[in-house]
Amino acid sequence: MALSTDVLGDTEQIRQAIAAFLQDRLKPKLDKLKEEDHDARQKLLDAHDPQTWIADAAKRVSQIQQVTHGLKFIHPNARGSNLSSFGNSYVSELTVGSHSLAGRLPFDVVGNAAALDVYKFLRIEVNGQSVLQRAIAQDPALSATFSEDADVARKWMTAFATLPEPNGPPATHKLAKQIYWPLGDGCYHLLAPLFPTSLVHTIWTSIRQDRFSDKAKAAREAKKENCAHPHGYREYPNLAIQKVGSSNPQGISQLNTERRGENWLLASLPPTWQSDSIRPPFFTDSVFSRRFGSRFEVKRLTQNLREFLKKVAKVDSNLRIRDKRAELVGDLRDELLQFAAELHELDAGWSLDEKCRLNAAEQCWLDPQRATLDEEFAIRWQRGDWQDEVCLRFGNWLNAAISTEQTPMGQAASEAWQTVLDDELRMIRLELADYE
Repeated sequence: MALSTDVLGDTEQIRQAIAAFLQDRLKPKLDKLKEEDHDARQKLLDAHDPQTWIADAAKRVSQIQQVTHGLKFIHPNARGSNLSSFGNSYVSELTVGSHSLAGRLPFDVVGNAAALDVYKFLRIEVNGQSVLQRAIAQDPALSATFSEDADVARKWMTAFATLPEPNGPPATHKLAKQIYWPLGDGCYHLLAPLFPTSLVHTIWTSIRQDRFSDKAKAAREAKKENCAHPHGYREYPNLAIQKVGSSNPQGISQLNTERRGENWLLASLPPTWQSDSIRPPFFTDSVFSRRFGSRFEVKRLTQNLREFLKKVAKVDSNLRIRDKRAELVGDLRDELLQFAAELHELDAGWSLDEKCRLNAAEQCWLDPQRATLDEEFAIRWQRGDWQDEVCLRFGNWLNAAISTEQTPMGQAASEAWQTVLDDELRMIRLELADYE
């Protein structure tokens, strides 16, 4: 039967690819021989003749199987069925499994490690199709490459096409982690969970890229030097490594060999919230200049407000400027109330400690529960005049924190700014009044 021009072109490219594959396998073996080993050299050359090698590979392909789920990962001496499956497409979207990759699973190979070269041969790709895909499709170009005898070529292709097929009926083994699933009435299904090697390999590849790629290393280095970088990086805390196959990972599977026997286990733990311990503001007469003013978010907001006021110092006031100014001061007010709420978590009466040097108004503000322990303090707290003093101290601190030569907040010309501040102080005063 005459072959079309396209088929002939494919045939020649396949022939060249196979020749290159066999040459890559042959050369290291020849290099190990001594020059006088003529017989051994000829024996290797004969064994790597395409017709001879492919015929032998067609016999050995039955020793391996293409899978997505393997049994030997459970126990290296387990004997039973492996599985090639894209997963259960009917499970919930919230469940992660092999189905999540929507048919994009990288195939693994199990069986006799000495026959893994056959799988590498079947992975040879020409014009977007592997030798295995062409064998399954009984591709005429591959047939013409294999042999001029169509029956021989068909026999070899049929043998190679069995790679994804199970070797015999489903079977489990005493070394498999079997589960008896109750059905009721004393009946059970015997389940033998298989290791999802293809899914694991996809995850392993992704994590390895996140941890060791040049881009990830560059991003970490930029963070270390506090420099900008076009993208971030991912961390995997509490990562554990399970070794599969010990010193013989190729005895488990092909992908296990590529993973160097590593199976990375993500920490299956709920997140742990670690808050900084709340410390009383000792050895200071006011929290504004030190404790409150040194908080990261407070410093960021005061800097933003200072820069904004400098930027609009020579611009006539308008609604956009007033709104932005009020927004920034409002954010600072929220930080102040959050700061006080944190100190309220301390044990009542902490301000009685001799190390506490806070002014009376801030003691009433930050340690209100002391009123239940100290009668004199309770009378002062109930009177409520400390609230106005707290507002005044906040206003003075904020004015000082954002004052610059271009925007001297103490001058009478800053009436608009003072109006915004007064509005926020009134809101703080209302919040403080709720303590009563």
